[in-house]
Amino acid sequence: MKRSLLITIIIICFCIFNSCQEKKDQDQAAKHYQSCKPWTRWWWFASEINKEDVVKNLKWLKEQGFGGVEIAWIYPLNRMVKDTINYTPRQKWLSSEWSEIVAYTSSVADSIGMGCDFTFGTLWPFGDSKVPFHEAAMRFGDSLWRQEITASWEYPVKGYVIDHLNITAFRHYSDRLLNALPKPKIPYKNACFIDSWEVETKGLWTPGFDLLFLKEFGYDIKPYMKNLYLPENASYYYDYMKLLSKLVIAFYKEFDSVLNKNGYLSRGQCSGAPCDIMTAYSMLDIPETEALLFETYFSRIVASAATLSNKKIISSETFTCLYGWPRDFIREENIADLKLLADGLFANGVNQIIWHGKAFTYHDTDTTPFYASVHVGKSGALSPFLKSFNSYLTKVSSVMRLGRTFSNFAIYLPVEDSWMKAEMPKEKQFKWAWGEYELRYTKIPEKLSAYNPIWINGHFLNQCFVKYGLMYCNDHIFKGLYIDCQYMDYNYLKKITEFAKKGLNIYFKAWPKEPGHISHIEYNLLIHEIKHLRNVFSEENDFLSKMPVIVSGKQIPEYWCRQTSNEMYIFFANPKSKNISFPMGYGQSFCKKTLNVPVEILYDKKKLAYHLIFKPYQSILLKISRNGIIKQIDINYNVPDPKVIQRVLTGKEKWFVQ
Repeated sequence: MKRSLLITIIIICFCIFNSCQEKKDQDQAAKHYQSCKPWTRWWWFASEINKEDVVKNLKWLKEQGFGGVEIAWIYPLNRMVKDTINYTPRQKWLSSEWSEIVAYTSSVADSIGMGCDFTFGTLWPFGDSKVPFHEAAMRFGDSLWRQEITASWEYPVKGYVIDHLNITAFRHYSDRLLNALPKPKIPYKNACFIDSWEVETKGLWTPGFDLLFLKEFGYDIKPYMKNLYLPENASYYYDYMKLLSKLVIAFYKEFDSVLNKNGYLSRGQCSGAPCDIMTAYSMLDIPETEALLFETYFSRIVASAATLSNKKIISSETFTCLYGWPRDFIREENIADLKLLADGLFANGVNQIIWHGKAFTYHDTDTTPFYASVHVGKSGALSPFLKSFNSYLTKVSSVMRLGRTFSNFAIYLPVEDSWMKAEMPKEKQFKWAWGEYELRYTKIPEKLSAYNPIWINGHFLNQCFVKYGLMYCNDHIFKGLYIDCQYMDYNYLKKITEFAKKGLNIYFKAWPKEPGHISHIEYNLLIHEIKHLRNVFSEENDFLSKMPVIVSGKQIPEYWCRQTSNEMYIFFANPKSKNISFPMGYGQSFCKKTLNVPVEILYDKKKLAYHLIFKPYQSILLKISRNGIIKQIDINYNVPDPKVIQRVLTGKEKWFVQ
């Protein structure tokens, strides 16, 4: 008896320690970006980086209201003219000279109160000239092919992209990076960054994949690989994706683990990765979305992953290819367009802006642009507005970190559907984006916007429990689960059936089918069992009548809701944010009218009537107390004179301010 009690106490202490450790890590991530000021990606084109210009660049950025930089090591400028003969002098990749200037830069940033993060490699898919052939990214059926990395700091020397499915390959690569990067003087003082997935994905393979697959599914996948993406092979493709997802998520988990063990935080994007991206995002200390190569509503997936894994910071690579790919209107960007996009991101859960971005400049010149971003520099149209605009972004970000995200119900993310469809319709594909697995066009139904639902997937459902008809997921409580999918994994349907029996209100738009080649005879029995429960609805309105509406009214703007113990904060984006899609039209933010949007807000069982008065270009941030008092927080930002913008749009004036 005493021994049993002792074991119980040990288990409880262990759980408390883990919980405290998790909270400690979350607090450190928040502390890393505690100023709430925007950061910027800082491109170091391969060249001789000197200390004098490091100081000048950083001081200028600080003066413009930036809180930190993320160094990204990329190709030399002569690569843009495909010059492979004239070598651009530079500190050799990962050499002692390279390490010295990076460490110096980090120390200068620290000395002036700025943060400094590091992209974990050169260009973006991890790799360099030191990656051996047998540890490089490969594809099925072509033993001689390996993905090359060419536009890197080492240009014109070529290298290989690492096999991201091979943990050993990643560890060899990470050892080289960590030996060259400056060790954080204080644990978690710096973060290392991973960009969106840019590994060739079709036919992605790794040694032993076939054996793992055989063990997992009981059949050989190799005969189906040649025609894997055809609709008639959807069930085999699903099984392939299910195993691929496990390996990719293991990669992100290892990335986070290795960095944490070496005193770094992990920050990154999982967008484009062939996996269950909500689960992948939850592996990182700071999940990061991106816009506008992904629509603003995609950020809700990232913010949901952060919410359910209790991550406090949701960052965004912002203003990428604002007006198209690779970019238009370089140095002539409209600050009001940037504000509209940023507000669209805030309304989808983002609370840390990372500008895209700033090129390293020499001798106070500003001649170097980056091909896929807005221009952060002294001579660009944005220059006169950077400080005031960054102040605005800081103010909104600081409020959108208070408390935690609030929502009454969760909506099931249709991962299984995406794995049963393979390719996106041609008209939706990009040069680099072809697969439905990316979920880049997945958004909540317009009818649900009033409820501000949070996405949830099977990974998080397995962490939930239901008591008294409520679903608990970490620190969050949901009153219902909304399901709109054609397919659902057997194990997740089993879990949902368990929740339904415990009284959770659940809506099925249609009864799902089992995906994949392997079927369970119990699947249809579960469907039969669950559909006859009183708290399981097949009529949407019946379900929604059970769910409290946070914001009701006609034409509700995009919004995000945070709640503390005593207050609720709601950010309403300007109604024009709903029209954002890639690419933005130049001057798309232009407006003259003041809009009056009457709404009713439910907080602490009180229905509060309020008129949202949107002045031109403005968004609204409300603070609501438990006694029903609504206060509008001043986030007014004075954009340039609309008449000037109009003259630019009609070609009567150039949008450029020196």
